[in-house]
Amino acid sequence: MKKTSDKPEEAVELTGSPTHYVAVGASAGGLEAIELFFSHMPPENDLGFIVIQHLSPDYKSLMVELLSKKTLMPVNRAEDGMVVLPNHVYLIPPKKNLTIFHGKLLLSEQDHSKGVNLPIDVFLRSLAEDQNEKAVAIILSGTGSDGTRGVRAIKEYGGMAMVQSEESAKFDGMPRAAIATGLADFVLPPEQMPGQLLSFAKHPYITKVERSETLLSDEQGLTRIFAILREKCKVDFTFYKPSTVTRRIERRMTINQTDDIRDYVAFLSNHPGEVVALYRELLIGVTSFFRDQDAFDRLAQLGLTEIFKNPESRESRFWVAGCSTGEEAYSLAILARETMELAGVSRDLKIFATDIDRDAIHFAANGCFPESIAADVSPRLLAKYFHKKEDNFQIARSIREMVVFAQHNLIKDPPFTNIDLISCRNLLIYLQPILQHKVLEFFNFSLNPSGVLMLGTSETIGDMTDYFEVLDSKWKLYRSRGRLKPLSSDNTRLLSVTDTRARDLRGQFASVRRTLRLSEEERVLERFLEAITHDYIPLALIVNEQLEVLHVLGDAGSYFRLPSGKVVNDISKMAARELTIPLTTGIQKVFRQRQELRFANIRLTQEGAGRLVDLRIRPLPEKKGQVSLVVVFIEEVKKNEGAEADVGVQSYDLSKVAEERLRDLEQDLQFTRENLQATIEELETSNEELQATNEELLASNEELQSTNEELQSTNEELFTVNTEYQSKMIELTELSNDVENLLGAPGIGHLLLDENLEVRRFSPQISRIFKLLDSDIGRPITHISHYLTSGNPLQALREVQATNQILEREVRTREEVWYLMRVAPYIVGPKTFSGAVLSFVDITHYKQLQQALARRESAPDGEDG
Repeated sequence: MKKTSDKPEEAVELTGSPTHYVAVGASAGGLEAIELFFSHMPPENDLGFIVIQHLSPDYKSLMVELLSKKTLMPVNRAEDGMVVLPNHVYLIPPKKNLTIFHGKLLLSEQDHSKGVNLPIDVFLRSLAEDQNEKAVAIILSGTGSDGTRGVRAIKEYGGMAMVQSEESAKFDGMPRAAIATGLADFVLPPEQMPGQLLSFAKHPYITKVERSETLLSDEQGLTRIFAILREKCKVDFTFYKPSTVTRRIERRMTINQTDDIRDYVAFLSNHPGEVVALYRELLIGVTSFFRDQDAFDRLAQLGLTEIFKNPESRESRFWVAGCSTGEEAYSLAILARETMELAGVSRDLKIFATDIDRDAIHFAANGCFPESIAADVSPRLLAKYFHKKEDNFQIARSIREMVVFAQHNLIKDPPFTNIDLISCRNLLIYLQPILQHKVLEFFNFSLNPSGVLMLGTSETIGDMTDYFEVLDSKWKLYRSRGRLKPLSSDNTRLLSVTDTRARDLRGQFASVRRTLRLSEEERVLERFLEAITHDYIPLALIVNEQLEVLHVLGDAGSYFRLPSGKVVNDISKMAARELTIPLTTGIQKVFRQRQELRFANIRLTQEGAGRLVDLRIRPLPEKKGQVSLVVVFIEEVKKNEGAEADVGVQSYDLSKVAEERLRDLEQDLQFTRENLQATIEELETSNEELQATNEELLASNEELQSTNEELQSTNEELFTVNTEYQSKMIELTELSNDVENLLGAPGIGHLLLDENLEVRRFSPQISRIFKLLDSDIGRPITHISHYLTSGNPLQALREVQATNQILEREVRTREEVWYLMRVAPYIVGPKTFSGAVLSFVDITHYKQLQQALARRESAPDGEDG
């Protein structure tokens, strides 16, 4: 018989703790996958299993009964404070969230204040923090993305992740989301998972006590692995902390069932996919939105408030080094926006978010995160800075535009400059001291005086106390003292050893030299033009349609001056007063007509003396796609030439030109006014309509989003309940068939009565004892007559009802047919008496033999019976 939660646990109290804690997460369509998994899992495995499902709060779960039929392991419904034992299965109860602490299960009420409750993520994150490398996550069929953040947490803490293959899942939402993280160690159908799980749990690197000892002693093997990673991924892990690197290499060796580092080196050489998998394993970082909320609160108080108070700064620049998938960069952007709104200031902010992992940068740039981030982001910020996109949350465009994501190697690539705030959390702990010091020197170089540095809670500035002052020792906030420190020679040598891009740089320098040669040739032409300008070419200015001066040939000081105040590149504002109108009118006319225009004898008065100048405006030839330009020539008229005028050229008449200019301006102004008024009216109408529509859409969207989340959650719960009920119906159908066959067995009559001694069910053979019809179901047995001449079934029933014991008697019918009447109590649950079962076995033949034997024994000697 299979064991269930009703069985006592005294026999397993001394069995110790599991070698691994296996969390199985499933939702819609998950029952079949769970049953397949456990039906292939041997009962003696030294593992502890915790099954987390989306259960309906309105229906009783039948999972204990259903799963107990698929495994010999004890199946228990989790209770608060229950210790997880090996070779046991624990099921989450309805309406509860489950967590684990020091190997004990803890129950809490589900929290729907942040939207849809995600019990799988909740448990996986607590399991990762509690059991670290002993944690295993298994994601099975289900809709949505529950479990995605949990898988990342499991991997961050060194655990293992398995995911059901999409083609084998009834609903592939949860498996697809987990696979998309790129962190799944195995993607398998449920029936193949137990074998891989047991192989993983029994691997030598998992079971040994002294971890990493073998790898650390094999320096040649490690060097070869680093060389492969450096060649294929362009990252040198030589100076990363050995304990971290070797532990994660061992994990990949365990996944691939390899226990010799030389074999693993060969495997890496022949399998590029494994190189990528190892690279990702080494780069997994711990991150989430507003990780360590208190640290962000202190940063806002001590750092951001001071940065945004500085009136001299028009733009602030932040740098998030090692940003991983972008949660911290976006958290910082949201925090900065909130701080500025609270302080009532407006500041341009640019956040540079960098990481060495190209895939992580690509994910971060998309700004699309699973719905499980609701556990880290408050409902107010979630509603303000995110919008729902299918099963995910999309970061708001206003926040996304503040952040620039880029792939950047903190060790090799040049640091950013003029930075007000650097956040680099939980990255230095993975580096050896020499690299830590080098990175801190880079940060000191990048920060502006009084710039803020934020490190992880386990990190310090080491011996850089002369360059940073402490703002908060607990949350590792520092301020730059503004002292620039040159890079040490050790770090310079390190760069020369580890930088693999020297050849690329030499190629870039060669390209620069070629560019310089071309520039030198262009400067020869410029020198020639400058040499002939003063002698052969009058003053010339190249102007665009915006009246901006693009180039000047000659000395323009006699005709143009810079106005006081803000510098504006506008020829009409820089020209002498007498030239303003002809320049403005002429340039606009030439742009319209594309014909050369000339004004002669324009009188200028400078320093009490008068002189005449000619103004010539010519359109420059242009090709398709080029910007329209004109060239303005200004040439002083000599006294002996003033009376002579070229053919076709009129002397400049200020009043005539001014009148023409005013007429053009009035026409343009009237046209602009009419267009502006029409546009304003259209915009006002459109704005009112859009505002009303927007309000309606926002309200509808919020209602639909809320309804959709509730419906999705309800649908998953109902599907789970329906699946359980279908399994129960199959079981009940089998039981019903068994009962029908049992009741129909020849030679035995059965009669079932309820607690009120009313007929519930009977077999066809009972009609030989009682006068029963199908319509008698529900009638009291006292209303039914019988054919018995000896034995009183009603009296027997009353005795059984009183004693709750089985009673047997021999009875006889009018037709001299003998039966063995057995009356047994009908027991259901804790009730003492819930009815009775009457069975009548035909013993006529036995009775006849008994009577014959009695006659023979009583007959005189010598007579036959």
